[in-house]
Amino acid sequence: MKSELRLGIAGLGTVGAKVAQLIERKAELLAERVGRSIRITAISARDRSRGRGFDADGMAWFDNPVELAEKGEIDAFVELIGGSDGVARQAVEAALRRGIPVVTANKALLAHHGVALARLAAENDTEILFEAAVAGGIPVIKTMREALSANEVGRVYGILNGTCNYILTRMEKEGISFDACLKDAQALGYAEADPTFDIGGFDAAHKLAILTSLAFGTEISLESIFIEGISKITIADIVAAAELGYRIKLLAVALRTDSGIEQRVHPAMIPARSSLAQVDGVTNAVAIDSDLLGSILLAGPGAGGAATASAVLSDIMDVAGGFVPPTLGLPPSRLQPYHRARMRAHEGGYYIRLAVFDRVGAFASIASRMAENGISLESIVQRKADRKAGEGTAPVVLVTHDTTEAAIRAALDGLSRDGHLSGEPQMIRIEDLD
Repeated sequence: MKSELRLGIAGLGTVGAKVAQLIERKAELLAERVGRSIRITAISARDRSRGRGFDADGMAWFDNPVELAEKGEIDAFVELIGGSDGVARQAVEAALRRGIPVVTANKALLAHHGVALARLAAENDTEILFEAAVAGGIPVIKTMREALSANEVGRVYGILNGTCNYILTRMEKEGISFDACLKDAQALGYAEADPTFDIGGFDAAHKLAILTSLAFGTEISLESIFIEGISKITIADIVAAAELGYRIKLLAVALRTDSGIEQRVHPAMIPARSSLAQVDGVTNAVAIDSDLLGSILLAGPGAGGAATASAVLSDIMDVAGGFVPPTLGLPPSRLQPYHRARMRAHEGGYYIRLAVFDRVGAFASIASRMAENGISLESIVQRKADRKAGEGTAPVVLVTHDTTEAAIRAALDGLSRDGHLSGEPQMIRIEDLD
């Protein structure tokens, strides 16, 4: 049997502690599967006195994770601190400069600095493994980087944030408002005290940026992603979606077009019959369209200590077994510059909900603004006007044929200037997924 793999773990929160517990409990199984024992020899966390459910005797303690990475007697460095900069980045860079492979669950670090870190790793003849950074325990990174390496990917898309999926599922199934669902999600630990990173779509965008690089062999480009969250979704939208045969999901999409790569994160109406529409609660799912395999869907726990620890352990076992592929699927020198696609027609149309003042000329204005922007309507539904407070408003739902987002926004801006709308229009893309 080979000599043991000595691990240094920085960050002993929910995931880090679980990883340490599993290495302790499954020591014999892990050694049998990779042909060498795996032992934690050094650790770092904020609180030395706190119990974490594993035996830390014999492990060197470092108050500073950067010092662990620089001086620890380790063969691999596991970063579970989090954050795109600060000590997490410094510690990872220190380990890579020593030629030590890094295992991380840090999506923000990779989304912001992944290409630079991949170059640093290559310069020092090592790599970074990050299965746990995207979709928790779902093996999507290995699937894209290894199993699909002979395929050309045309599109990757999915549900990448469990908090948003939990909220939208509860809103639909129980008729509960967005604010009430968010409060419940925070009470259950699915959402942070400040939930902006999740409900604003930014968490999903970080994950999508990584998947895009793997899918298309490009440099990571987080700043090129169109991002829209779910905070404006109402029960009225949920109900309208159901009546039209759709469900609303926060969708992350990256696809190759004739003019470049398109990346977007936004709420979308997807057919209720589709496989992705069946993904409920905190579950994540990633769909991949490729030339040889066609379409596949991977679904499972997107977060949680055990699921994320499973992904971290998988990477550790790859290091122990000597199988460490290039960080982003290709050597950094072969990654293509990211080229953003130009605005194109959206395949699937748009759902638009308006609160229209119940007055003469309002509907003529809608028809005129749509026509002048080349927008064809598939359907238009007017609800009963609400006259409780002065001049009544009538809820109006429009469903368009294929058009561009620029055209939709120009039409809505024109309607607002005409003075016929109360409040902001609601616009949700319709994705005709299988």
